Amino acid sequence: MNPSDIEKLAHLARLEISAETIEQTAKSITEVLALVDQLSSVNTDGVVPMAHPLDAVQRLRADDVNETNQRDAFQQIAPATEDGLYLVPKVID
Repeated sequence: MNPSDIEKLAHLARLEISAETIEQTAKSITEVLALVDQLSSVNTDGVVPMAHPLDAVQRLRADDVNETNQRDAFQQIAPATEDGLYLVPKVID
């Protein structure tokens, strides 16, 4: 990448890059793109993608109801309800 490319990208991304750092930014992005090219050239045929490198298993809790249903009590103290729904002021026209 050259400095003019960096200026164009900065403009499109609405980023402010000072003139002093444009050269260094171009060099850094070029190095990152070279690394991506290097990684892309690796043969990955037969490699199975993995979700986690340590084969970790997430422990899940049982899906049990552990609270009593207090909907009616909450609806009684609400300012406005209708057919089991809470009525609120309209905020979007």
